[in-house]
Amino acid sequence: MLCQTSDELQHFVEEAKKHTKEGKVANYIPELGKANPDQLSIAIHYPDGRCISAGDIQTKMTLQSISKVISLAFVLMDRGFRYVFERVGMEPTGDPFNSIAKLETMAPAKPLNPMINAGALVVTHMIKGDTVQDRFNRLLRFIRGLADDPSIDYCERVARSEFETADLNRALCYFLKQHHIITEDVETLLDLYTKQCAIEMNCLDLARIGLIFAMDGKDPLTGKQIMPDDVARICKTFMVTCGMYNASGEFAIKIGIPAKSGVSGGIMGAVPGRFGIGIYGPALDDKGNSVAGIKLLELLSKNYQLSMF
Repeated sequence: MLCQTSDELQHFVEEAKKHTKEGKVANYIPELGKANPDQLSIAIHYPDGRCISAGDIQTKMTLQSISKVISLAFVLMDRGFRYVFERVGMEPTGDPFNSIAKLETMAPAKPLNPMINAGALVVTHMIKGDTVQDRFNRLLRFIRGLADDPSIDYCERVARSEFETADLNRALCYFLKQHHIITEDVETLLDLYTKQCAIEMNCLDLARIGLIFAMDGKDPLTGKQIMPDDVARICKTFMVTCGMYNASGEFAIKIGIPAKSGVSGGIMGAVPGRFGIGIYGPALDDKGNSVAGIKLLELLSKNYQLSMF
């Protein structure tokens, strides 16, 4: 599907782009460090099939932490509510997304929520299948269906780069394994998790997935219920409370929509009942969110009264 460019949206992009110099790319993952920090693009996908955009929306980004909310939806459909939340909590945390601190003080030592790294690793651990490839392919098929794009795949270079530098995630896995929250081989789980995070797509695909969440799991263009409405509701709630790392409270006040960010610079937004948003801006703030992407959403929310609160 082609997106129509919007002069008004382009104006907002140019305004927000002025803030890219305030951020830095995620160079702790070497492959992500190669991104152009000045880039900023957005696609907005409506239920009637219309799409408007600004910037180079065909530039691909890896999902990174945006994959957490999608894998949560997938595992909730696979395993059910009780199974999932016996192993991972539902509470926001003010700690960084990669912190181990709360695990050391919680009893039992299960992660506080599925949007921090520890929780996301537990969720990925729940994906059914006999091999890493089998489990990954099942998740990938689900994501392709959400985006209605069979060409979506993962970036091997980014997956390899993340796997080789995943020492903190290894530490989280071993801690969780010690407490029997994770039971599989740590390197196997990290192989799957880094592939999941390295799934790549453009802004249009991301906006299309955001639209499915915005419409309570239903694809308005085909009429197909891709995920149950209660699964979509749970995921959107986590997006509001935990989706923007430990800046989620401020984001809810200033912008007020369900959204999930990733350290590649992507942001997926789901404005309930209205449209999906896909943004790419790789310059990050100190919380790991796209600096210009958040500014762009602030401008949109203010001008179009997007806040659900």
